[in-house]
Amino acid sequence: MKKQEETPMEVKKEKIIQKLVNKGVYKLEGKQLYELPLYSLMKAYTIRMD
Repeated sequence: MKKQEETPMEVKKEKIIQKLVNKGVYKLEGKQLYELPLYSLMKAYTIRMD
């Protein structure tokens, strides 16, 4: 089988999820971080970094 490469958006999403987890955030809006769209993750990350 051929290994699928991650898109730049998937890489960015994973980095943001890791940064939120490092800040102690595991859920947003009652959902796991990986279930949320990139926009929601970026918004939460920006708010928590202020």
